[in-house]
Amino acid sequence: MIKSKVYFTHEITPEAMIKMYDILNISLPGKVAVKLHSGEVGNQNFLRPLFMEKIIKHVNGTIVECNTAYEGKRNTTKDHWETMKLHGWTDIATVDILDEEGEVELQVKNGMQLKVNYVGDHIHHYDSMLVLSHFKGHPMGGFGGALKNISIGLASSYGKAYIHGVGVPEDMWTSDHDSFLESMADASQTIIDYFKENIVFINVMCNMSVDCDCCAVAEDPAIADIGILCSTDPVALDQACLDLVYKSNDPGKEHLLERIESRNGVHTVEAAAQIGVGNREYELICLDE
Repeated sequence: MIKSKVYFTHEITPEAMIKMYDILNISLPGKVAVKLHSGEVGNQNFLRPLFMEKIIKHVNGTIVECNTAYEGKRNTTKDHWETMKLHGWTDIATVDILDEEGEVELQVKNGMQLKVNYVGDHIHHYDSMLVLSHFKGHPMGGFGGALKNISIGLASSYGKAYIHGVGVPEDMWTSDHDSFLESMADASQTIIDYFKENIVFINVMCNMSVDCDCCAVAEDPAIADIGILCSTDPVALDQACLDLVYKSNDPGKEHLLERIESRNGVHTVEAAAQIGVGNREYELICLDE
């Protein structure tokens, strides 16, 4: 199997984001959706608009998000719009809440747990997608990266509960854990299948709390910042990020690794590779050397 290419830089700046996109030598066609995390109100770790603005304008993109399935300031369209404005996203680009008017079913092909995935129906407005992911820990998934951003992240409010509940939304907090991770992999497959070659991924490894940007009250990061990575393969990209955490010389890595390992976080990557979303074998190309 040919290894996927993953590019890496230690530099964490808005300009580096553009460099990482350009190194892929891909011009995303048509109307470009830019998937990022709007940040829960109260969260101190999410990546800010000033950091993202240049790369979003570089691709002439529209910021896209979906409503959450839990209590907070992003679980209704009204509250989510208020959060988008409060956090400054509407000041830098056009914003689209994908499930504001409803959802659409995407078929899962050869999935491990799910047959369908529910995403905001505004996805049909877009020809391509740039996925900007903040790599960090997560209370349930162990970690959040590219795969989580296109599975849970792009699912409608109902779709989020559907993935968490392994097809039974009422079980969203009580489902079998590994089956939930496999459901995330299944959901990610539908997005890759939808956009095909017109989707690219950038992961930013900074502010790496054990908690997700969806947490209103999140722990401060214990591990030092690492850098920015990009790829056309989300499985290789997330695997490379995990490997860089393990290889880090910073003693704070143990804090993040405990969260990842206690939730069996790598299983999402394993499952996604098994169903053909991407390849865990990769070549890491450092642009700083």
